[in-house]
Order: sequence, then structure tokens, then C-alpha cells
Amino acid sequence: MFEGIVPADIDHSPLVSYDEDEPINIEDEGEWNDEDPLDNSPYPQVRASVRATDNTSLSISTPRMWILSLLFALIGSATNLFFSLRYPSVAITPIIALVLVHPIGRSWDTLLRYEGDPTETFEDGLLNRRSTSDDIQYPRRSKRQRFRLWLAQGRWNEKEHACVYISSNVSFGFAMATDVIVEQTKFYRQDLSIVYQLLLTISTQILGYAFAGLTRRYLVRPPSMIWPGTLMSTAMFSTMHQNENRIANGWIVSRWKFFLLVWTGAFAWYFLPGLIMPALSYFSIVTWFAPKNVVIANLFGVASGLGLFPMTFDWAQIAYIGSPLLTPWWAAANVVGGLVIVMWIIAPVMYYKNVLYSSFMPILSSAVFDDTGKPYDVSRILTPDFLFDRVAYEKYSKVYLPITYVLAYAVQFAGLSALVTHTACWHGMDVWEQTKRSFNEQKHSNKSEYQPVGPGKNQSTNETPPNTSTRAESLNEPGSDRLTSGEDVHTRLMRRYEDAPVLWYLMTFLVMLAVGIFVVEYYPVHLPWYGLLLALAITTVLFIPVGIVMAITNQQSSMYLVCQLVCGLVFPGRPVANMVFVTYSYISSTQGIKFSSDLKLGHYMKIPPKILFKVQMVATLIASVTQIGVLNWMFANIAGLCTPQAVNGFTCPIARVHFNGSILWGVVGPQRFFGQGALYRHLVWAFLVGAIAPVLIWMVGRRSKADFWKRINLPVLFGSLSWIPPATGLNFSVWALVCYLFNYVIRRRAFSWWGKYTMTMSAALDSGLAVALVVVFFIFIYPGWMKGFHWWGTEVYKQGCDWQACPYKNLAPGEHFGTAHA
Repeated sequence: MFEGIVPADIDHSPLVSYDEDEPINIEDEGEWNDEDPLDNSPYPQVRASVRATDNTSLSISTPRMWILSLLFALIGSATNLFFSLRYPSVAITPIIALVLVHPIGRSWDTLLRYEGDPTETFEDGLLNRRSTSDDIQYPRRSKRQRFRLWLAQGRWNEKEHACVYISSNVSFGFAMATDVIVEQTKFYRQDLSIVYQLLLTISTQILGYAFAGLTRRYLVRPPSMIWPGTLMSTAMFSTMHQNENRIANGWIVSRWKFFLLVWTGAFAWYFLPGLIMPALSYFSIVTWFAPKNVVIANLFGVASGLGLFPMTFDWAQIAYIGSPLLTPWWAAANVVGGLVIVMWIIAPVMYYKNVLYSSFMPILSSAVFDDTGKPYDVSRILTPDFLFDRVAYEKYSKVYLPITYVLAYAVQFAGLSALVTHTACWHGMDVWEQTKRSFNEQKHSNKSEYQPVGPGKNQSTNETPPNTSTRAESLNEPGSDRLTSGEDVHTRLMRRYEDAPVLWYLMTFLVMLAVGIFVVEYYPVHLPWYGLLLALAITTVLFIPVGIVMAITNQQSSMYLVCQLVCGLVFPGRPVANMVFVTYSYISSTQGIKFSSDLKLGHYMKIPPKILFKVQMVATLIASVTQIGVLNWMFANIAGLCTPQAVNGFTCPIARVHFNGSILWGVVGPQRFFGQGALYRHLVWAFLVGAIAPVLIWMVGRRSKADFWKRINLPVLFGSLSWIPPATGLNFSVWALVCYLFNYVIRRRAFSWWGKYTMTMSAALDSGLAVALVVVFFIFIYPGWMKGFHWWGTEVYKQGCDWQACPYKNLAPGEHFGTAHA
């Protein structure tokens, strides 16, 4: 039943206790523990969260699992899409499903399973045999009884739980194609058919799944592809199903009790910053003493400033760019290093020197501006067919960018080229070796890539478990080379299960490619079929490098700018084509990275690949249809949606940033920004800087014994700042402080506490906040109960230049700044 390399005295291991009432003490050091299973992951965060065994007799594909998966996919996809148009928003994580579905699953067993029911045997997650003392066909049972037995198959367990969670993970993350639909509908005023919306959304979502499946060898199976975001989930599965408890630095409270305490606190607390006193969320207290002072607002503001005073009491602000508890400190240090150098030093110097006319605009804004300092009115330079009108453009104005917008583009340019050279230097050899190995296996073996492990053949007696031989390999984080090679106990345990054939993913790709070609050719988006192929070619080249960075740092490098830039060069003057191009390239890649993370979670939880394929595919289809329905309901029922006057912050900040990008690259075009004599021409040098810098660091790091150079990850340092705008300096600074406190200070001083509680705390804070957001909006805001509720705590942060985004320099009526038109 249980497979894995487990010491004979596992019951006496200081790491394991199956009785919550009798917690067992563990060592306080973060050292490799001799009583750990020898065949285990070399990475401490994986060892702390993932069990190195597999129970192959557990039920997985049961009516209970499918019904709960679809139920949470419907509810979660609708809710997350709803809040994706809000600022400050929160990614309503699938942790809600992980927590809420557990008591439902247990109640399901209690209510539907009776004494005397047939004994069931499951093999690889499927019902294999049902035996009873009565006639095996149950002739005397009524239809109702047979239906109950069908519903009651199996027992609620961690694998079913993981499948429901993965289904939620697929669906809770809103389909980013809906953002494009928002832009087309609200900003470009296009009337879109439901069929177009469905085909666009489904094809981009499932194309991402195809990319994830075809790159499993590089991004899922290698042990160094940790995917830190999945470890919180695996820790929770152990907490809920194993009743495991350990004394950690004197703390005897179980993970489950700890979760409930933190969850309750997070839920109750949000009513203060989210409803009663929003000033706790926008805690720009320095600006409150001088609300009209532009410089103070620029430097210390949290709405349109740089956030130099990192203080907020709202977890939604802290976790806006992702939970800081899930990001390794060395990765966060790269992020905050980029923030300090680029946004806190270079940006204010350039701003107050009026470089690129930036002083006539806010220092930080999601908008782009005309030569009077007002937000750019894109409708004035478009024809009725949404094509570029050059004459109207010359009569109106050039497009001008706030200085932080300029620098955000520069670091993204550098991050893109750095992504390629960083991957080539540190991981290029591994990628090549894995590719050759893959072709050799396909050539010499007709069996699936995961070879089944027979009984008693868990491990050859002559085989030394890889990745466990040296202390150097048990460092806090993955090393910088040999990342995509080797295997660990989890990969060997997964050999038992028949793999999902590569042909499934290839056919999925080809079908969705055909749908995509139909979308761009049939609907008036002005993108030819070969433009779609070019978009997918970009994803093909960059998907593995982006995935590697995400898998080891929990930070995703953005391909957004390069997609806009390429389309703007090849198809100039076509804003809608630019957005659709980006949808099929960048969004397919982004969704594919999410699917890869889910595949890794299934790998950790030992879910048979074929079952996992079906779970992800069905949930994706259900979520896509649901989100299109919710989006159209919002269009019809939320007054002022995507405008500054929208109720409760439904201003569509991410869609606004993407819309501005479509203006820059789709309407005006790259030539007018970077051509000869263009105002922002110098930004193209960032590509060269980003390409050369990782090579220099790699050359130094290969010759240095210090880990410092190997921890410098320029794709993370540059790419993470793509969140600015709409994120502000506050979202980065408080995020980094929390990450430093938990993933550096506490991890070093109280490693056992960190290993036991940190992932659980992240889950509790995220899910408590998410539930509170839903309650606050639907119980208090939407029915109108809070109309007329005003006091100092709801108004103080709106009184000054931080909220109003005042520029440093002002123009008199009729004055203009800038240069002559190109």
C-alpha cells in the first residue's frame, strides 16, 4: 500500500507524530536531520511540506471528488473574476476551497456511508472491486440506495482533496482573456458577441495547458523545480489528513488549531481597513500632516507615491503582488534591490529634474498623458474601425509617460533579454541534456515516460538515492546550475502511474490552434492567422526560461512587453490586434505557468497523470464559461465600472494598464517611441544591458566560492517591477519586510517554528481575507448599507495630493509641454 524509502524506525522519528494530544519534540536547527528518510528531497522547504511516501489504495476519481470540484470551480471562478476588476484587489486563492471542502468531504462520508456497505478496493485512484456478503448485483436495493452507494464511493482523503484544490486552482485564477474583453468593451467601446468571448477565453486557457504538458520534463519532474507556491498546499493536506503535530520551538498548538486562530483573526480584522477605517489600508500618515505638499506626497504617498514609509494594516495591500510568506528571501532581496535602485533612487532624481517632461505628470500613475498633463484620450486618434488616425494624432498630442512608467518599461526590456541569457548561462546545458534524453527515451522505449514500479521494487539495493549525498545540496534554496536534471523520491514514486500521453497535449494544442485561427480570421480584430502563429512562437521560445524562474523563486518574469512590442512593429496602428496578439502569446504563457504549478502539486501528492489531465481540463472549461457569464453581468449591473467613479474601487486597474499599453504599442506604435529622434529612444539600450549583465555575473559566479553571485537573479530583479503600475512602492516595501521577517529572521532563529507554521499562516491570512472581502461587499456594500457612512477614517487619505495624483509642475490654461510631433 505504501511505497517509498522509509527508515524502519519511522514511528520513532522526531519529525512524525500521529497523535495531536501527544506532540513530539523536534530539533530546532535547520540542519539535515539524520532521522529524516534518506531518500527525500534535498530542499528543506520540500521536506517540511511533502511526505516521501505514497498510498496507492486511496480513492481519487469518485463522484464526490468530481461534484465538489465542479461546485468550487463554479463558485471560485465567479468570485475571483468579480474582484479582479477592483483595487486594491486580492487574488482569492484556492486555499478557500482547500479549507472549506474538507469538512464538506468528511460530512459527505458521514451522511452517505452506512454500516454494512460493500467493501471497496481502489487501485491507482479508480474503483477496482466492490465486494459484499449479499448478491454482488444488489437486486434487492432500490434505485435510491444504488444512487447513494454511487455517491458514497471511496473515503475522503488527501488525494481527492488535492484534486478539488487543483480544480479550484485552475478556475479561481481569473481567465486573463477576460481582461482583454474588458478593454475592448469599456475602453474601445466594442460590442462583442458571447461566442467570441467564449472562444477567445477557452482557447487561450487551454493553449496554456498544452504548453505546460509538453514541458513537464523540464518544469515539473526535476526535484529542483520546487514551485514554492505549492508547498503551502501540501503542508495543509498533511495538517488536515494526517493529524500530525510536532513541538516547534516550544509551540505545541497543532497546525489546524493555529490555522483556525489566524483565519479568525484575519477575517475579523479586515472589517477595519476594508469597511470601517480604510485609512488603515492607505496608511500614508506622513502625507496627512501636509496633504497639499507635492514632494511629500510623491515620496511617502501610497496611492500615487513611492511608498517610502512602508506601513499598512491591510493584508490585501501587503499581498497584492503575492504572499510574501511563499517567496524565498533571496528572491525577495532581488526584488527589493531593484525597487530601491530604480524606483526610490533613480525615479525621484529624474522626476525632479524634469527628465522626459515627467514633472508635468504624477510621479506614479497607471495612466498615460497628453501634452497638457491630462490623461490621454485615445478615442481622438482612432477611426470608427479602431485603426490609427495619423492626422488626428498630429492635431492632438504625443503620448507621454510618468517617470515610473518609463523606468518600469526599461527594467522590463532588460528583464526580457536577461531572462534569455540568464537561462542560457545557468541552465542551458541541462535543458539541452533533458531534450536529448527525451528523444532517446521516445526512440528506444514504447512505454510511457513514467515506468510503473512493481511491488517490492521501490528502490534498487545498488542505487544511491540521488540529491541526498552532500550537505552542499541541502542549502536553503536550489543551486544555480544543474537545475533540470536528476530525480528524487517523488519522481520515482510517480513511475507507478501511467503517464498522460504526449499525444493528448499535442492534440489539445492543435485543436485550440484551429479555434484561435478561426477567432482572428472571422472576427474583426485585424490580426491575420500568421500573426497568431508568431504570437505562439514567442511563447514557445520563452516558456521554459520563464517557468524555471517561477519554479525556483515564486516570481514570474513578464513577457507582456515583448509581445506588445513585436506586434506593434509587425502590425502597426492596430490596437485590437495588439491586444489579441498579447492574449495568445503572453496570456497563454501565463496560464501555462499556472498549469505547470498544478502539475507539480499533483506530482507531490502522487495524483495519476491521466486523472489530473481530466480534472484540469474539465475545470478549465467550466471556469471559462462561468467567468464570461459573470463578466457580462458586471457590465450590465455595476454603475461606473472601470471609471474613477466606480463603486467600491471597481476601477479595473490591471485592464487600464493593459489598455495604456495597447495605446503605446498598438495605436501610436513602437516607431514613434523608439525610432530616430523619438523621445523614449534611449530605452532600447536596456535590452543590451539586460543581455550582458547576466553573462558577467555568471562569469564571476562560476569562479567564486561565495553563494552571493549565484543568488543574484536579474530576471527577478528586473521583471518583478512590471507590477508598477498599478502596484505602488508600498506594495513592494511592506511585502519585502514581511518576507524578511519570516523567511530570513524567523527561519534562521526558529527553523522548526518556521517549517511548521509559516505555510499554514499564509493560507489562513489569504483565505480569511478573501472570505471577509466577499462578506463586506455582498452584505454591506452592494445592498447600500454603507451609503452616507463617512468619518475621518474614511476620508483623511483622500484629502491631499497623494490621492489626487498632483504633478510637481503645473501648466497654465492653454499651455503645452513636450516636443513637436513626429
